[in-house]
Amino acid sequence: MNKDIFVKLLQQRQFKAVRSILDVMNEVDIASLLSELDDKELALAFRLIPKDKAAEVFANMDGSMQSYLVEIFTEKELKELLDDLYMDDTVDILEELPANLVSRILDAVSPDDRVKINELLNYPDDSAGSIMTTEYVSLRRDMTVAQSMAHIKKTGIHKETIYTCYVTEQRKLVGTVSAKELMTSDDNMRIEELMETELIFVRTHTDQEEVAKLFTKYDLIALPVLDEEDYMVGIVTFDDAMDVMVDEATEDITKMAAINPSEKTYFDTSVFTHAKNRIPWLLILMFTSIITGTIITKYENAFAAIPLLVSFIPMLMDTGGNCGSQSSTLIIRGIALSQIHFRDIFRVIFKEFRISLIVGAVLAVTNGIRIMIQYDDFNLALVIALSLIGTVIMSKLIGCMLPLLASRVHLDPAIMASPLITTLVDIFSILIYFNIATKLFNL
Repeated sequence: MNKDIFVKLLQQRQFKAVRSILDVMNEVDIASLLSELDDKELALAFRLIPKDKAAEVFANMDGSMQSYLVEIFTEKELKELLDDLYMDDTVDILEELPANLVSRILDAVSPDDRVKINELLNYPDDSAGSIMTTEYVSLRRDMTVAQSMAHIKKTGIHKETIYTCYVTEQRKLVGTVSAKELMTSDDNMRIEELMETELIFVRTHTDQEEVAKLFTKYDLIALPVLDEEDYMVGIVTFDDAMDVMVDEATEDITKMAAINPSEKTYFDTSVFTHAKNRIPWLLILMFTSIITGTIITKYENAFAAIPLLVSFIPMLMDTGGNCGSQSSTLIIRGIALSQIHFRDIFRVIFKEFRISLIVGAVLAVTNGIRIMIQYDDFNLALVIALSLIGTVIMSKLIGCMLPLLASRVHLDPAIMASPLITTLVDIFSILIYFNIATKLFNL
């Protein structure tokens, strides 16, 4: 939908046309369109969204838009919106809003919902409890298929998902049954004959990243959440798991670029905050590079004897950094997908060592031939070739080992990414280069 046409219809107060447009649009697309409007147009357009779509559109808006709307809503409008929002969406919104608006929302919800919200808000950040919803379909094992279908028709409209139903006994999970099984089974068949008793579940304090991995591993639609006493307290749905995957991937990418992660979008984050998130690692890496300068200064006599040696430093350092980054990227991704574990460290080292021999040999021969053609100096070609082989082996071993060691001590492997590895590789590549050069040239 073209924004200019939409705004023009709003300004001309052609509300019937605006409503008809919003009626056929997807909720996510409506939220995206509304994000381009100014505050006055946003307020007007949101009130024209069909009631059955308003809550979903609101859940897909960014925090600043939600804050503005909560601030201008009447008590009646706010209550109607919250009644249609799923519990986990309400909690997500509350976590983003300022305190005064949180109080306003809590005042607008029912006492029972307030208890559920407070319970969810008390779970640790990034835990299964903090992203779950308490709205799920619960069945009894002695119910028939017909009774279960009638129960779903009666209560399903208020549940976040009905595709998987949970069989409970005194609030304890005893089995699961899918809507497909219910619809394709005889009406008189009992639930205990259909239910799956091999249960996959998580605890309220399970890390959300582990929850997301289970969705990927088992192709789940929803995942039950139990407390420490085995009582079922909620479910995590696949859409929330996808949000977790996006958040975790974003966090890893920012850490790999030596930036402290931020929960806000690029444009919602202030210039000062951007700078603050980037400066600490830049300072650490800058002072670490002083070591490289000290090593180069130590070998200034070698420079004086053969000035040409200096011209190969950038090539060796860049090659080492690139090789280390390649290895670390693959290992970090493997760790994130649970394909590589710390127990595999020796297998990884052996594999990367063999790879580095092939890569180093190809780069060494290529550069050796180039130097012989360009400078007609066998000793110089030999120094660069040996230095390249040593640098490639060393950088790939560092690139694969550091992320695994980080995971072993419960640090995020993404921390051990390109900038840090490149800095360490620079130091070692200079040491390798000048040690080989001084020995072969007798400097």
